[in-house]
Amino acid sequence: MMCEETGQEVDWEKCPVEWEDFPLPVLTAVNIYNSLGNRIYGDVGFVGKDFTNFNFLLQQYSVEKYLKDFTFEIVMFMEGRQIEQSQRKLKAELDRVKKK
Repeated sequence: MMCEETGQEVDWEKCPVEWEDFPLPVLTAVNIYNSLGNRIYGDVGFVGKDFTNFNFLLQQYSVEKYLKDFTFEIVMFMEGRQIEQSQRKLKAELDRVKKK
């Protein structure tokens, strides 16, 4: 570990969280998100997830009725972040090409 090499005390507040630190419904939502297909277009980039199998995945992961909305919110949050990241990356690439 780097702290041992530098002789510093471990600051647990600065340590990144581990997957085990999240509650099971969050881990389930992440797994469902990763199981959904991506919709990607060459000129636009990532435009979102394909929700065709969303209800099937909820059943497969045995998501209880009261957690379906929570799971959907997490999936939508993650999708929004990935869309933003794709747009930034595409814009940076276009800006780089324009400079040449």
